[in-house]
Formats: sequence, C-alpha cells, structure tokens
Amino acid sequence: MPRVKRGPKRKAYRQKTLKAASGYFLTKSKLNRSAQEAVEKALKYAYVGRRQKKRDFRALWIVRIGAGCRQAGLSYSKFIAGLKKAGIDLNRKVLAQIAVDDETSFRLLVEKAKAALAG
Repeated sequence: MPRVKRGPKRKAYRQKTLKAASGYFLTKSKLNRSAQEAVEKALKYAYVGRRQKKRDFRALWIVRIGAGCRQAGLSYSKFIAGLKKAGIDLNRKVLAQIAVDDETSFRLLVEKAKAALAG
C-alpha cells in the first residue's frame, strides 16, 4: 500500500474543527482531538435542542391559552373541543397570540366554543 501524506486536507480539516471550537474551555479549543469531540457533542446537543424548542413553545402556547380560558370561565380542553365543534381552525400559536394581545376577540372565541359545546 502506498504511503499517503494528507498535507493540505489534514490542515483544512483541523482548521475547520478548531474554528468551530473557538471559545471552548482549555484544550477543547486548542487540541484537535478534544476539539473534535467537543464539536461533535455540541452538534448533538444542537440537534436535540432544535426539537425541544418546538415542544417548549407548544407548552408555552398551551399555558397562555389555558390562562385566557380560565379568565373566561372555561377549561383549556373544553375550549379546544368547542373550537373543533364550531369548525374554527386556528393553531395554538395564533390562539396564544390572540389571548395575549387581544382579549376581546379571544373572549368571542371562548363564547363561540361555549355555544358549540352547548348546542
């Protein structure tokens, strides 16, 4: 098997790794192997975090909608069920925004949901 000297490719690989690890603590920003491990772990955490962010925001929206519903005298689950029966298709992000910014229109939605549940 012939001898292979990696030359510029090895340097580019290491520079890329060290650039991604700049600002890390001690050897994690200076030595290639430590930096590579730290960068891989960081990328793993970033991947997981992007998915957790979606969960966290959905939970926040549900809390905000639930608070608005309780002020109007209705539980969150009954509110969502009432909206579905009334044929109102608004996602939780929009409902939470309405609950925070525009209380009067949110109360109208709650009334429509109550009417749909009663009727």
